[in-house]
Amino acid sequence: MRVLLLTGLGALFFAYYWDDNFNPASLQGARVLLTGASAGVGEELAYHYARLGSHLVLTAHTEALLQKLWPSQVVGNCRKLGAPKIFYIAADMASPEVPERVVQFALDKLGGLDYLVLNHLGAAPAGTRARSAQATRWLLQVNFLSYVQLTSLALPSLTDSKGSLVVVSSLLGRVPTSFSSPYSAAKFALDGFFGSLRRELDVQDVNVAITMCVLGLRDRASAAEGVRGVTRAKAAPGPKAALAVIRGGATRASGVFYPWRFHLLCLLRGWLPRPGAWFIRQELNVTAAAAAA
Repeated sequence: MRVLLLTGLGALFFAYYWDDNFNPASLQGARVLLTGASAGVGEELAYHYARLGSHLVLTAHTEALLQKLWPSQVVGNCRKLGAPKIFYIAADMASPEVPERVVQFALDKLGGLDYLVLNHLGAAPAGTRARSAQATRWLLQVNFLSYVQLTSLALPSLTDSKGSLVVVSSLLGRVPTSFSSPYSAAKFALDGFFGSLRRELDVQDVNVAITMCVLGLRDRASAAEGVRGVTRAKAAPGPKAALAVIRGGATRASGVFYPWRFHLLCLLRGWLPRPGAWFIRQELNVTAAAAAA
């Protein structure tokens, strides 16, 4: 029985990943608003879209622009890679008024949207404890509420273009782990909101695709520094993870898992809702994690 179960799971994964109708030409001339493009997966997403000939509006946090490094590097590289049009805007998603300014900027510059790619993230701000009410409010605004605001504002244009929403989330939005409760709560909220929105759009016959992307630890300096000494997990390589996100969005897939084993972990969560402390200790430095919380 166990052999049959494992064989069935293997066949499921093979079918899931083998069926790939990705057409790179479909992204040529596509109008893309990409948030969180200053580093890591977001930067690699920008480069892939540029190579494929998409028109881009990129956002980055204010600090990246103040350092005068991000526009010259990322935007300049996108131009060299072939982006026909590229614009950028500073966006501190902790400010509730920023999403409206970002979407209006993109609509003005591109004349409409075919893709809204939500990729920005925030860890607990410096000087706050990870489980404090202040940190939790900040995390919810950056990692959840701003996603809702951007989606609501961009949805009319995406409806007109029969476009796509691509949401870059985390395994922590599907499988809870220790010492990450506020961040995990924000990511679980994303999964619930966009899962419900997908059903609403289906009922209303609105042809806007929603692709939820479950990634591992982000391949960026800020993310790596934030968990240094706490977890033994390795960051996902940015270029490969970004390409998986783009392929999923272009093919209007409902979900993307990178690395692929995350799909299995999400399935196993229903069978092992409370993993033993031994498993947790294999991934975490419990003493360091508890101190950070």
